[in-house]
Amino acid sequence: MNNRLHRYLPRLLGACLFSVTLCGTANADLIGTDAAAAPAQAGEDRERVRAFIARPEIVRQLRETGVSPEEAEARARAMSDEEVHAIAAKLDALPAGGKRLTDFELIVVILLVILLAVLL
Repeated sequence: MNNRLHRYLPRLLGACLFSVTLCGTANADLIGTDAAAAPAQAGEDRERVRAFIARPEIVRQLRETGVSPEEAEARARAMSDEEVHAIAAKLDALPAGGKRLTDFELIVVILLVILLAVLL
């Protein structure tokens, strides 16, 4: 038994050392929070774009321009994650109350208020 152990043990250890050299090294890098959260963000952005397309006033405007809501939904599904994120970012920039005054209209309103204050 002892003789057989002395004969096979070096071969076994040699095979183990050889198999260790065949294994590659593992590399790990740090990733940013934005890269780790990107897949979850893409799903949220897609859902926000779908919800926007499903709003009644948007459906009405799509039909007025000749685009069916189903076609708009299909186009939104075909968009890449970057395109969906860009549209979702634009949705955040839209005014919540609807139409916003332009700079020219705002200046005219301010001048009218000043003119009324001076005259009265």
